[in-house]
Formats: sequence, structure tokens, C-alpha cells
Amino acid sequence: MATTSKNMKGFYRQKKNNTTGGITKPKSSNSTKNPSPKLAATFGSDITQPPALISHGGSFDLKDDFDEQEQVLRQFDMNMAYGPCLGITRLARWERAQRLGLNPPKEIENLLKGGKVKLECLFAGRV
Repeated sequence: MATTSKNMKGFYRQKKNNTTGGITKPKSSNSTKNPSPKLAATFGSDITQPPALISHGGSFDLKDDFDEQEQVLRQFDMNMAYGPCLGITRLARWERAQRLGLNPPKEIENLLKGGKVKLECLFAGRV
């Protein structure tokens, strides 16, 4: 073990004290204080957002394409009190929870039997 500590200086690369020798990058006259607009689109920046984040109406495109009914069903999917939702339809999951006495919301059953919503859970095809 003593020989290992003696060779530690050789193991780690040391910085050279001589800063004038070697290859160096030329100093440019442009400073990095004023970043280009392409790199400055961050939180709190005055630069406008790139077109990919703006919808056709001119507002930010942060809303998904689902209505309030789908939002309620997604909350049902995320609630693990009714068991896992992978590999099973929402209606089958609701019926299983009902059989097990977990008392799932009747509103979910009405939405699913109405036939106007997707029967697959939120994670179907994603996991």
C-alpha cells in the first residue's frame, strides 16, 4: 500500500505552470455576455419563443387535446387505490374494483358506458 501512495502524483495529471507554451485558442473580440438569440430562449428571457412552442392561434401550445371527461378518466387511471391499469381497459378495471369492494366512482362507469371516451388507460401503448 505504501508504494501506491508514492505513485499517486504520477497517476493524476498535473497542471502545468507554464501558460505561455502549448496550443491555445485565439482570443476573439466577441464576448459571451450577449448570447445569440438562438441560445437565449430561456426562462425570463426577453427573446421570443421558437415557433415549435407556439400554436396556430399565437398562444403557447401547452394544452393537450383532451376534454374534461378525459381529464376525469386520467385521474381514475392515476389513482392506484383501484389497482393497476396496465393491460386492462378502463371499464374492466372499474368492474374489477367494484367486485373487490373498492367503491370506484359511479361517474367513471357512466362515462365509460356512454361510449364517447377512450376505453384504454392513460399508459396504454406508452409503457
